[in-house]
Amino acid sequence: MTAPLILDGKKLAAQVRKEVAEKAAKLKEKDGITPGLAAVLVGDDPASHVYVKNKRQACAEAGMASWLHQLPAGTTEKELLDLLDRLNADTTVHGILVQLPLPKHLDTAVILDRIDPRKDVDGLHPDNLGLLADGRPRYLPCTPHGVWQLVQRNGLEWAGKHVVILGRSSIVGKSLALLLLQKGIDATVTVCHSRTPKPEYLLKQADIIVAAMGQPLWLKGDMVKPGAVVVDVGIHRKSEGGLCGDVAYDEVAPHCSAITPVPGGVGPMTIAMLLVNTVESASFCAQ
Repeated sequence: MTAPLILDGKKLAAQVRKEVAEKAAKLKEKDGITPGLAAVLVGDDPASHVYVKNKRQACAEAGMASWLHQLPAGTTEKELLDLLDRLNADTTVHGILVQLPLPKHLDTAVILDRIDPRKDVDGLHPDNLGLLADGRPRYLPCTPHGVWQLVQRNGLEWAGKHVVILGRSSIVGKSLALLLLQKGIDATVTVCHSRTPKPEYLLKQADIIVAAMGQPLWLKGDMVKPGAVVVDVGIHRKSEGGLCGDVAYDEVAPHCSAITPVPGGVGPMTIAMLLVNTVESASFCAQ
């Protein structure tokens, strides 16, 4: 088999961010609106600090406004909810991002539910997931949207393909399944999780595999049908240094027609889609 197509998320994300910058500039010129994203970071998780920094940098490069609300780890639920109420009411803020994970004493569902669904640019508020399930999405969740675009814009088809998703989280697996079932995308979707018996049997039937179960190097070469497309959403720090995904890349790549690298695959696309949704939210305000 020939070498697989590398689905370069870093390169594609740069193109998407350029498109976002053009839309943001037109919105500012026509309606005097600068799209703005407010990030809320609770605690001192190092990875979260890096993620938020990257997101704010991407906003600046796209000509968008961004604000960081950094709160101590001991912040109470009421204090955080009060902040979200203020951001919901702030007309300069078009998108609100609460960086996860939150400290364990905070109820993530309660916090995320407090965000105005129109400013939920992660696309994970129950109202927005409900609209997606009903086939009339307001925003597409960022990581699933990034996965879809990464495959689609590389000239690969979703329609009529059997897609096996490993993982059922709302952030990726469950919401990606809802996205891929939309009319016009038309994939056939199987979702595997920790209670799925013999997932290897289903994986061998998959035209496209999306690995998002949070298990380092779980997907091996003998689980993949020859010529399959493999998208790796996972990212983990190895004990010996460096990063890896949920896919054993060197072992799986020879069996694939296309595969994402880690890093540089889905991650940059997730940030790019966050900007897409923020500009979309700002556009709603102009209508």
